[in-house]
Amino acid sequence: MESRASLSILALLLGFSQALYLTQPDGEDITTRILTINKGSSEVLLEGDILAKRSRNALVCLYNNCFWKKSSNGLVKVPYTLSSDFSSSDTTVIANAMASFHNKTCIRFVPRTNETDYISIKNNDGCYSYVGKTGGSQVVSLSRLSCVYYGVVEHELNHALGFYHEHVRSDRDKYVTINWKNIDPATTSNFDLMNTKNLNTPYDYSSVMHYGNTAFSINVTD
Repeated sequence: MESRASLSILALLLGFSQALYLTQPDGEDITTRILTINKGSSEVLLEGDILAKRSRNALVCLYNNCFWKKSSNGLVKVPYTLSSDFSSSDTTVIANAMASFHNKTCIRFVPRTNETDYISIKNNDGCYSYVGKTGGSQVVSLSRLSCVYYGVVEHELNHALGFYHEHVRSDRDKYVTINWKNIDPATTSNFDLMNTKNLNTPYDYSSVMHYGNTAFSINVTD
């Protein structure tokens, strides 16, 4: 029963993540911003913005082991704390991004009281998150200078909920051709396919979780 409930939640969220806008109000690609900002991060990041715990592989959130649990009322509550570094306008952007989940899914981001497992949204040196629930306090980094944009916040919150990037879906090669000759050899692992559960959702080129067509390229044109 729990497995079926988790798959239902996953299917709903997959559809939601595919409906999100890919660009910022100023026209800049979300993922271009994330990758550019994270080049200066002191963290070791997989696929450009995924944190890895030393005690586990970051890319293992495939089944029920890292999903936030559904409560008896049918809602999935995700407790969070928010750094006091954020301004009132920052807080509004973050709240609006959270509300987009509330309006279309069973996810509810709620201020933490005494919960053991929660996300800690901080003003760190980049835009990044763990994939899924890791246990205890887990960081979602949203640098005030660069990451507090509606789509970027949604992108990192999707990671915290357990979502990978669209371009590593198990069926990617049916829809996307990777120009391997133009990929920096040091970054080819960012295109490794995952054994994802796609649940018959269509591949979405415009998903907020899909990196741009020049991501990790050598000449950033092909």
